Amino acid sequence: MIKTAFVALVALTISGAAQAQDWPTRPVTMVIAFSPGGPLDTLARNLQPYLGEALGQQVVIENVPGGGGAVGSLRVSNAAADSHMFTLGSIGTHAIGQSMHKKPPYNSVTDFAPVMLVADAPQVVLARKDLPANNLKEFAIYAEANQDKMQHGSGGAGTSSHIGCVLMNQVIGVQITHVPYRGGGPAMQDLLAGRIDFICNYISTALPPHNAKIAKVIAALTSKRTPSFPEVATAEEEGFKGLDISAWNAIYLPKSATPQQVAKLNAALNKALDNPALKKRLEDIGLDVPAPERRTPEYLAKFTADEIRRWEAPVKASGVQFD
Repeated sequence: MIKTAFVALVALTISGAAQAQDWPTRPVTMVIAFSPGGPLDTLARNLQPYLGEALGQQVVIENVPGGGGAVGSLRVSNAAADSHMFTLGSIGTHAIGQSMHKKPPYNSVTDFAPVMLVADAPQVVLARKDLPANNLKEFAIYAEANQDKMQHGSGGAGTSSHIGCVLMNQVIGVQITHVPYRGGGPAMQDLLAGRIDFICNYISTALPPHNAKIAKVIAALTSKRTPSFPEVATAEEEGFKGLDISAWNAIYLPKSATPQQVAKLNAALNKALDNPALKKRLEDIGLDVPAPERRTPEYLAKFTADEIRRWEAPVKASGVQFD
């Protein structure tokens, strides 16, 4: 009896090791913690076919909005090792959001297996097309006179689009009402309809409406001008210091993931991002592909912890708390 149990245990162990080695054995799910149409969703759908080819399995995108990205992120953090599930996280879900709660729903450092930083995403200020301001200086003057009736949107409280605008408002010296949405897509719809005045968002989502002249980029919240909008001055050029806000996106597996799973997904992501067609596509929508030395699990682990510390003071200064 003991010998039989031992043999069964050994067989189970070997089977589990083989499954981990063979991962993924079926289609994988990339959870996007926001509604379709937003910047994370845009990046995911560009990455999807290339990652699927590199993994040898279909990549299914599942949008799980709510809680400023907390609902979808929490779901992934709690998933089992054989769930075939991971999340495309952001500066909002895995850095800023940690300081928005006295007791965060998850710990970005310990509740996930970091896989890889996949994109840097500079932010810009996108305003409704008829807002009477064409640069940040004009915007500051207009906002100071009209702040009691202005509104800015975001993909949810605590997201990078939210805190980016909070920081900008602080530097300019105005208080403008924040309207949180369940993702960047709905926020963009209301901006284009003129129901809100501006959003602080990724270049990837600002580029189409700006080029179509149905909204306008009035400032780049970066240290240098972006190739996507070479004519748009940076906040620093306009005389506003401390507004260098570059968001980022990264892939995280559940904390239950095995080292083999992390290594396989990292290798597939590197292969996808080294594809010239994908790299050009991401650059065309305003995303910067990280250098190879910034694409390791070890780098992302340290980077996530550093970013949480970096954003703690600005978040607390904003006075925004969920609990």
